[in-house]
Amino acid sequence: MKFTIDHFNINVLDLGKSLAFYKQALGLKEERRKTAEDGSYIIVFLSDGTAASKLELTWLKSQEIPYNLGDEEFHIAFKTQDFDAAYALHKQMECICYENKKMGIYFINDPDGYWLEVVPVR
Repeated sequence: MKFTIDHFNINVLDLGKSLAFYKQALGLKEERRKTAEDGSYIIVFLSDGTAASKLELTWLKSQEIPYNLGDEEFHIAFKTQDFDAAYALHKQMECICYENKKMGIYFINDPDGYWLEVVPVR
């Protein structure tokens, strides 16, 4: 029996702001969305256009305060062929929250405070 990752979900407070961030910072585009008939939620699946796995953003109408992200120990990692250009973009966006130059990686924050790791293709 074999399993593959289909998607990873995060909840977001401002869907429009999150969609704009993920498009600008990581080039992710909306692949599909589902809106509840009663308007209580919107689910948007983002894709990089190449990988089978998706990032699912869930917006809940009832959520009015930022989500509790705990100790920020979990994260999603993104590989890039052009690490230096990615770093320059994220520096310009002022979203880099942690760097580990010795390991050759850094992390950015999305609008909700989720940590996203950026690693070079090795």
